[in-house]
Amino acid sequence: MRAAASLERVAVDGDDVWWSEVRPEEGGRSVLVRRRGDGAVDDVLPAPWNARTAAHEYGGGAWAVRDGEVLFADWRDQRLHRLVAGAKPVAVTPEPPLPRGDRYADGQGDVWVRERHRHGAEAVNELVRLAGDGQEPKVVATGADFYSDPRRGPSGALCWLEWDHPNMPWDGTRLVVDGEVVAGGDTESISQPRWHPDGTLWFISDRTGWWNIYRFGPSGIEPVVILDAEIGVPQWQFGESRYDFLDDQRVALAYQREGLDHLAVWDGVALHDLDVPYTAVGSVRCAGGAVLFVGASATAEGAVVRVAIHGVQAGEIELLRPPRDLGLDPGWFSQPQPIDFESAGGRSAHALFYPPTSLTHEGPSGERPPLLVLIHGGPTSAARPTLQLGIQYWTSRGFAVVNVNYGGSTGYGREYRGLLRGQWGIVDVEDCEAAARFLADQGRADTDRLCIRGGSAGGYTTLAALAFRDTFAAGASHYGIADLEALAKDTHKFESRYLDGLIAPYPERRDLYIERSPIHHLDGFDRPLAVFQGLEDEVVPPNQAEMIVDALRAKHVPVAYVAFEGEQHGFRRAENIRAALDGELSFYAQVFRFELPASEGIAPITVENL
Repeated sequence: MRAAASLERVAVDGDDVWWSEVRPEEGGRSVLVRRRGDGAVDDVLPAPWNARTAAHEYGGGAWAVRDGEVLFADWRDQRLHRLVAGAKPVAVTPEPPLPRGDRYADGQGDVWVRERHRHGAEAVNELVRLAGDGQEPKVVATGADFYSDPRRGPSGALCWLEWDHPNMPWDGTRLVVDGEVVAGGDTESISQPRWHPDGTLWFISDRTGWWNIYRFGPSGIEPVVILDAEIGVPQWQFGESRYDFLDDQRVALAYQREGLDHLAVWDGVALHDLDVPYTAVGSVRCAGGAVLFVGASATAEGAVVRVAIHGVQAGEIELLRPPRDLGLDPGWFSQPQPIDFESAGGRSAHALFYPPTSLTHEGPSGERPPLLVLIHGGPTSAARPTLQLGIQYWTSRGFAVVNVNYGGSTGYGREYRGLLRGQWGIVDVEDCEAAARFLADQGRADTDRLCIRGGSAGGYTTLAALAFRDTFAAGASHYGIADLEALAKDTHKFESRYLDGLIAPYPERRDLYIERSPIHHLDGFDRPLAVFQGLEDEVVPPNQAEMIVDALRAKHVPVAYVAFEGEQHGFRRAENIRAALDGELSFYAQVFRFELPASEGIAPITVENL
């Protein structure tokens, strides 16, 4: 079965609805898709064009559409191009001196974020106004380390967000209108500013501990939608949208509580949940009395959805881009169960638990299943309660899975998010261990077959758990971090001071970086480890993976290393996504000495020192 396309930003242009799809079977190409008012759906961006920006390395907000005309950043050269129906895309920004040196994102109209790279210097982020086909844009705002969300209001006023090192956007940002800071600072995270038709400026802020909605107008800043829940999400990518305006009073919004998303309407007085079958909601847009969004659930992958809104009630649900028809009985799908458990120091931690599930097989009588402790990336992110075949891959093969929202994860308020401040490699490891012990003590997992796996930041937690603790019998790191000092010295601008908050300022506290880096504590590794790595990864360079693999080889610890040509940070090609899963299953089969059915057709990977 081919890998699922990732559905991204939704936009409305007149009667047309647009979205982008990242297609693994096309090498991870981001394709623009349009659904016309008459229901016809067509791909607008032919190969090899790829609407994807490298700004902040994580991208997002790579395109915008107005009156049928699209501006988009192409992955190959990062220049902005104009696309008009029936014509070949034409570059509207000049070729920079350094190939792919000018990266554009998050524009609406003629103002865009530009990230300018030059040899030997830190990238410069600015807001620029496009000057015309192939001409040098004019700088609108400069001086801050980062910018996002330039948005023009009905009166012509321009707002944007800005922030400086060492803050990440979930730490502290400033909301600016025509050059004047109107809200925010180093301890207030503001995101998603949006002009209301009445001229007030709405935005999300965590000033009360939760990402809620406020507005700025003649009377100053006023609270609008205040909940003990998160409307906002961490701004890893440009172009997030969790709310939009239905009319003068009603607002459609998504909020997260206890690990699950909810779609709701605010009528100016009260919040009304909509009866829709989705547990994850993104890219919320409103048009014609309806709300559009990317929605997913525990039994269905992402879809582009339109829901008619009647007053404050959900009406007809229309799938503009349905999820894949997997041809599987839903009984195959393990349903996520939110769990809370006690961790170190008596604090509470959170997770989503997936029991092993199969319509055709049962585990041996009296035998508890092996457990995979899954760690999300980020680490400022969260486990998502949606149908993920990467999780179902394991639960359908007899594994239990727990996806841990350790301290520092989002969705539980600023205080919980702050638990990881200065504590990365400690709190996350403690909470993953606590989740495993909690499930083992309840009889839902085999104490002797507790495994840990994760990608990127989750890969670091995996390596830290194996280097510094002895709870887990084996682990798998996907493009994980082994050397925190190397990461601090050799990463991109967006994350270059991220570790100041997660660990401590570098190089002033270099001792902590050494203390918490698995690469410097190889004596602690005595459990089997599998490592999967993209060879073009600029976030976590391959040398980190190779350093720890070489060290384990020398120490005669069982280790497997699988490298993928052409892959970056996070695998995008369908064949590599599947190869990484099959390789990890082969690894566990060899470590725990169980046979894989011949029907799986999985070629064993090499596990050295076993």
